[in-house]
Amino acid sequence: MPGRSSQSALLRYVGVIAAIVAIVGSAQFDWQFGAPTGSVPFALGVAAALLAVGWTLYRRL
Repeated sequence: MPGRSSQSALLRYVGVIAAIVAIVGSAQFDWQFGAPTGSVPFALGVAAALLAVGWTLYRRL
């Protein structure tokens, strides 16, 4: 990937937590992250995307 890489432990922890929430939500609550319905998976996806964009902008500016 272009740009400098992030060695932030915090971002790694956030990624691990997001993956665990996605796996547990899919297995226990039958969340479909590609489905057109479901507000919880959508909200989690938007939050993860905003965090990624915000962190990228913070690191580059």
